[in-house]
Amino acid sequence: MNFDLDKEHNLIREKVRLFAEQEIKPAAPLLDENETFSVDLTKKMGKLGLFGMDIPEKYGGLGTDTLSYIIAVEELARVDGSHAATLAAHNSLGIGPVYNYGTEEQKKKYLPSLCTGEAIWAFGLTEPDAGSDALGCKTKAELNDGKWIIDGSKIFITNGASDISAGVTVLAVTGENEGKKEFTALLVEKGTKGYSAKELKGKMMWRASDTSSLRFDNCIVPEENTLGVKGQGSSIMLRTLDNGRLSIAAMGLGCARGAYEMALSYSRKRKQFGKAIAGFQAIAFKLADMALKIELAGNLLYKACWLKDNNREFAKESAMSKLYCSEIAREVTDEAVQIHGGYGLMKSNDIERFYRDQRMLQIGEGTSEIQRLIISRHILNKM
Repeated sequence: MNFDLDKEHNLIREKVRLFAEQEIKPAAPLLDENETFSVDLTKKMGKLGLFGMDIPEKYGGLGTDTLSYIIAVEELARVDGSHAATLAAHNSLGIGPVYNYGTEEQKKKYLPSLCTGEAIWAFGLTEPDAGSDALGCKTKAELNDGKWIIDGSKIFITNGASDISAGVTVLAVTGENEGKKEFTALLVEKGTKGYSAKELKGKMMWRASDTSSLRFDNCIVPEENTLGVKGQGSSIMLRTLDNGRLSIAAMGLGCARGAYEMALSYSRKRKQFGKAIAGFQAIAFKLADMALKIELAGNLLYKACWLKDNNREFAKESAMSKLYCSEIAREVTDEAVQIHGGYGLMKSNDIERFYRDQRMLQIGEGTSEIQRLIISRHILNKM
């Protein structure tokens, strides 16, 4: 068993870390303060090759493995949650379903521009009355003369309203099968009549990411915009979320690592009672616990990526990774603020932003409670 990353993975980490430190870190505080989504930085991420990393080259991707992509998300999150969220959502929820379930024509039509960062794509699942209960979806679509007519709304959708948003994959109710709702995934392009997106402001976290509400009012798309086959929507959604949880876990790991590094650096500089506070056991033990949690989180997440890359079942490990990494992000950032003391509560200190950004990780793409439900079902189904 070899725990060393190979040369390619280390090079990706170095490349993304340098970009994050030089390009994103200086801009992040003001973008966060003003709730501004940066098209410029998003396109730069595209030029760096971060979009469609694990998509084959013939569609415009880099053809890397899952772990390479997860390392990239982790490194962005180490510096800023908003930009990591843009990357994670676009790759896992935007590009992923089109590549995994799209026809060859759909892949050729959408993937090249989505892999360059010139355009981004959203995944329309959550609704005002359908959060954890995703199958409580009320958005409906009716097939009539070769066209889908969509009516409904979505909320808290990442990458849905910016100037470079090209469209959304929508989960809609398209009928009933043996008394149960039938769901279908549909591709809706920006500019389609009846489709509108509104940016949501006033967020506590990820303030520089694009979060939107979507409306579909008699929105008509051709039948050829069906992703997968009619009635396959729920399975597409569940499999997509399995993949997406790995990227949220990477955000948790990166957030925790960034917060830990800030706390470690500060504790060596900050002096009280005549010496650096890192020399006090109370602080040293906090740092030790933080380092331990980060090490365990990384091992769990990387194992889940290894399972996926080796075509093994990874749904349970994906849920475990998402749960644990998001929980330790909360614990580590909390202790990091404690180590910073009053200075950690000031907006001029990056740890204040990290403390806000981590809170979404226990909610987005399945709450911590839902992750425990998923894990428990995997365990009990084997008994």
